[in-house]
This record gives sequence, structure tokens and C-alpha cells, in this order.
Amino acid sequence: MTCGLPYVNGPCHIAHLRTYVPADIFVRFLRKMGQEVVFVCGSDTHGTPITVKAEEEGVTPQEIIAKYHQHFVELFPRLGISFNNYGNTDDPLNHSRTIQIIEALMRNGYVYAKILTLPYCPICKRFLPDRYQRGTCPYCGAPARGDECDQGCGRYLEPGELMDPRCSVCGTKPEQRETRHYFLRLTAFEDFLRDYLNHMEGTDIARNYAIQWVEKGLKDWNITRNMDWGVKFPGEEGLVLYVWVDAPIGYISSTEEWAERTGGDWEYYWKGPGYLIHFIGGDIVYHHCLFWPAMLKGSGYDVPYAVVASGMVRVEGKIFSKSRGYVIWVEEDYLDKGLDPDALRYYIASYTGHTRDLDFSWTTYGEKVNKELVGTLGNFLYRALLFAYRNYKAIPEGRVEPEVRTEVEKAIQTIRDALDEYAFKKITDAVVTLAAYGNRYLQAREPWKTRKTDPEKAQEAIHNCLWLTKAIAVLIEPVMPEKAEVVWSQLGEHREETPLSEALKPLLAGTPLDKPDPIFEQVSDETLSSLIEMVSHRIAMAKG
Repeated sequence: MTCGLPYVNGPCHIAHLRTYVPADIFVRFLRKMGQEVVFVCGSDTHGTPITVKAEEEGVTPQEIIAKYHQHFVELFPRLGISFNNYGNTDDPLNHSRTIQIIEALMRNGYVYAKILTLPYCPICKRFLPDRYQRGTCPYCGAPARGDECDQGCGRYLEPGELMDPRCSVCGTKPEQRETRHYFLRLTAFEDFLRDYLNHMEGTDIARNYAIQWVEKGLKDWNITRNMDWGVKFPGEEGLVLYVWVDAPIGYISSTEEWAERTGGDWEYYWKGPGYLIHFIGGDIVYHHCLFWPAMLKGSGYDVPYAVVASGMVRVEGKIFSKSRGYVIWVEEDYLDKGLDPDALRYYIASYTGHTRDLDFSWTTYGEKVNKELVGTLGNFLYRALLFAYRNYKAIPEGRVEPEVRTEVEKAIQTIRDALDEYAFKKITDAVVTLAAYGNRYLQAREPWKTRKTDPEKAQEAIHNCLWLTKAIAVLIEPVMPEKAEVVWSQLGEHREETPLSEALKPLLAGTPLDKPDPIFEQVSDETLSSLIEMVSHRIAMAKG
């Protein structure tokens, strides 16, 4: 399992989590069902955005990536996102693996040289790759960067395709100069890609979007850039590999790092019977479903079993944009304000279907926390645990009613089906539905009344409520791992990553209970007002 690598020219924002949280949930559920999973990721460290950022701050690219790589290394655990290995594409291991793959592609006849005429800035004295130029998209006419129509159709742009280019640093209209570049024969893989995409598992938006590009006709892919920062192209001074060549190879080198540290077999996953599943954002389908499988196929590696692409992210109803202020910084705006990491995981998983756009709104966040987590899920757990503590001080004896067992079995089946569909909202809905059933069950049994008139009946009801509580602890762990630990501890146990089958196993009657605390906290109106104002101010400053 991999996640698209975060690009380390800035801190983590809410759009990053659209990929990492669902992927972490998926991995945790696979492990609950007995699967052996190696979950890898790493920092994407090359390309022009890094060098542009370094020039702006007057530091080296190495200093930029060291700063933000460490930021992600420290941030992911705070969100409960747990990789088996988190690498770095500037690591020597990734350089060597990239060169090995490129040389294999060259030996197999899939890479060739070509003389190009490309923009050169006479003021900055350099060719203008990717982010060093801005202009107009030749396909839709929108303002675009040198390698992508970021404001319009989203199409990948080859060097030299941008219309009316200008140097993004000094604004100069560039000259045209000749230079030698290297291309991957993507056209040689057209038949392979047609067949591959028709059988590739994952989300429809990944498969269908890539098929559209194949139907439009593939072009060979320029895989080099006139730069010093990056993986050097073998035997060529002043040329490095395009960042989208060595970035996905970082998945392999990260798996190699894991293998070196643990004694595992990385080739089992990349050249053997293991399955490869990529979780990515919807904006990088082109690279993962066309370029990447072609590179792997042409150099003797296995191709991905599934590509799971998510919908995009909006902030307060607007398209996510750092430059326009529609951004939520995960550390500064959320964690450092003392907000609950698990509540954020829940919001991302539960807001909408995985392939639809996720809109992060502080108002909606408050409603989901206060109504769903506090009002439904937390309410049932706290009521059941508190009544048991006050009246029994331990888990009482009892027999699980068939109806209660059926409700848990239905939730488990719903979750299993949802995992097959990469439908994470269905998973969270199943858990909240189970808690809502628990509230109705508790209200119908009224143990606070039958405690005196029919003690055995009251005891039986609370035993069933605590059995439901245990089942919920098992089922919420992949979504809210910290809260699952709290529930287990309030049941008198300390567990992590329990198998899914544990949800249906008996409770150990007689286990002592401590006085419970509420599992979730309300988000106050004052807090929400402050958070909403923070975003409004950021947007106003960006416009100013």
C-alpha cells in the first residue's frame, strides 16, 4: 500500500489528508482481517517547486526538504497515520533505484534522445522548466504553468507546449534555444495500457480518466529537465530526470528501506505475488495510471493492482487554493489549537463518498462532532459505561441477545462491502448507526427502572450494552485509533489493532471498571466562531 508522496515545499494542509486518512483506515482494516500489509510513503523532494521555494527563501534545496520532511515525519503520528516506512526521494537508495530503472528502459529501447527548442531566459540565464514559466494552456486557453494547466483543464503539458511563455521569476519573454532531452516511448505501451486499464482495480475516476487520455492518443513523454537539482540523467551534464520519474520510484525505494530495516523482502511486492495498491489524489491520475505502469512494465517490475483516486478538496465551499487563502493548515490551524485528531479523521472519512469532492467547513465540522460523535456515538458509550460503573463496578454477567448480535453482524458486513468499494463514508455510517441502535436499545430496556424491579433483566441489558461497546471499539479503531484505546481502557482492557472477529466474541464478565469520562468533547460556539474568522481573515489578506 502506498500514498501519493507529499511534496515538501511547505507544511501539511487539509487536502493532503484526503489521501492519507482513508489509506490509513484501509490498511488498519486489512490488518484486522488478517492481511499482511506493508504501508509506505515518503517525501517528494525534487522538481522546480523546491528550487523556486529555496530561491525565494535564500537557502539551498537541501535545507527546504530537510525542514519540511521532518515536519511530515513528526506530523503523521499525531494524526494516527502510521507508515511501515516513510522515505525521501533524495535518499541515495532512491537515486540508485531510479538510475537502475532508467538504464533498464534504455536497454529495452524505451528511451531515446531528441533535440528540442525550448524557452531560455536571457536575464536569469537558464532554460525555463516547469514552474519557471507561466503562460497560456494550448488546449483550453486558461493561465497555466510550464508543466500543467493548473487553472483550467488540468492537462499535463510537455516542455515547449505552453503558449505565450514568460519567466515566472523576472517576467521576461524567453528566447528559444536548442537543447537535448530524453523521452520515454509512451506510445509503445498503448496496447498494454488499454488492456491494463480495463482490468485495473480501484476507483472508477482513476480508471475512466486514464482511459480517456489513451483514447485521445498518447504522446511520448519528456523525462528530463535542464536543472541541477534532482536525479542526474546517466551520462548527461546539466540534465536531471523529471520529478514524476523518480517520485513514484520512491514507493519502491521506501519498500527497500523497510526491507533493510526489518529483513523483509521488497521484491515480493514489486516483482512477485504481492498486490500493489496506490491511494492518490484525483489530480495525479495521469501520472499513476499512464506513465507509472509504463515505466514499471518496461523495466521488469509488477504493475499496480489498484489505483484508488479520491475526489478533490474545497474549503468553505471554494476550490482549495493556498494562494487565495482557501486552505486549512493541519498543524497551525488544527492540532496546535488543541482540536481532536480523531475528529478530523472522522470528518474526512464521513463527510462524503471517497470519489466526491470533500468540502471542509468549520460549521459542518462542528455539527458532525457535536451531533454524530458527541450526541450519538459518545452518548451511547458514556451512558452504558457510566451506568455499569455506578451499579456494578465490573462487567456484569449476561447473554448476548440475538437481535443485538444481528446488528453487529450487519455492521461488519456493511464495512466489509464498503472496503471492497473504497467507500469510507459507509464505514463510519455503519458505526454511528450501531451506536444509534445502542441508544434505542438502552432507552427501551430502561435498566434504571428494572434495576430495582427486575435486577436480572437490568444486568442482562447492561451486559448487552457493554458487548455493543466492545464491538464499537473494534470497529472504530481504524477510523479513530486514539478513541478506540480510550474505550478499551474504560472496558478494563488495553488493546490495539484487535482482529475484526473480536467484535463478535464474548465479554469477560467480572472485569473491573473504572469511572468513565466522556469519549468526545463538544466544540463550543466560541471556538467555531474563532476558527471561521481565522479562515475569513486569511482569505481577505490573500485578496488584499
